[in-house]
Amino acid sequence: MSADLQLSPGGGAAPATRRVLAQARFEVSVLLRNGEQLLVSLVLPALALLALARTPLGGLVAPASAAGGRLAELPLIDVVTPGVLGLAVLSTAFTGQAIGLGFDRRYGVLRLMATTPLGRSGLLAGKLLAVLVVEVLQVVVLGGLALALGWSPLAAGPAALPLLGLALLLGTAAFAALALLLAGTLRAEAVLAVANLAWVLLAGAGLLVPREVTGALAPLVAVLPSAALGDAVRAAALDGSLAVVPCLVLLAWAAGATALVVRTFRWS
Repeated sequence: MSADLQLSPGGGAAPATRRVLAQARFEVSVLLRNGEQLLVSLVLPALALLALARTPLGGLVAPASAAGGRLAELPLIDVVTPGVLGLAVLSTAFTGQAIGLGFDRRYGVLRLMATTPLGRSGLLAGKLLAVLVVEVLQVVVLGGLALALGWSPLAAGPAALPLLGLALLLGTAAFAALALLLAGTLRAEAVLAVANLAWVLLAGAGLLVPREVTGALAPLVAVLPSAALGDAVRAAALDGSLAVVPCLVLLAWAAGATALVVRTFRWS
């Protein structure tokens, strides 16, 4: 933890904004130096993008039954890319944060940091800001790779990118709240197992693969945050439209998980 997190030049506590920014810089540096985090946050989404865009597996993401058959008529890379960006959000806001917070809690880091001038709210704000910074880097890297593969981000009109950004932010809110809920209630080893298993299951539950592929289970899958995020990012990127119901589902997950975090989160 750097000294500028705690003290101002005059010797007192630094302003709250400075403390949060310093914590965010520290969190970003930790994430970028962690090989396992980079694997989950960048390498695996990049491999998913390449696999779905360049192999027969990609046929799964454009079923003729979806969107009245329109997905099957679009370039595969355009259909694949929004889901991969959603996977990046799942990786960073949920899996990475849950595991990191779980072990910070186990080793007493959260309890210690909560007693510093940064405080609990500042610590969480710094972590959330770090998540957003890493996600921007993910969008730049994965978006650049998708562009090299032929992605046309403005094919659906000028509103596509802002609405895609909004969908990713709502997904971040939902998955970050779920990460806090998981990390604040389970043992670190259980958090590690559940977060990794959830990453695998949620990636295939309406995120990378449109929920229509699940057939009769599609209405049930639709209430999952992964499917809601998948629906929202594809509506934004492919139609330039706001998927209201999926966005409301994400807000409901964010609000519900946050309410539970307030009641159940343990700092030690």
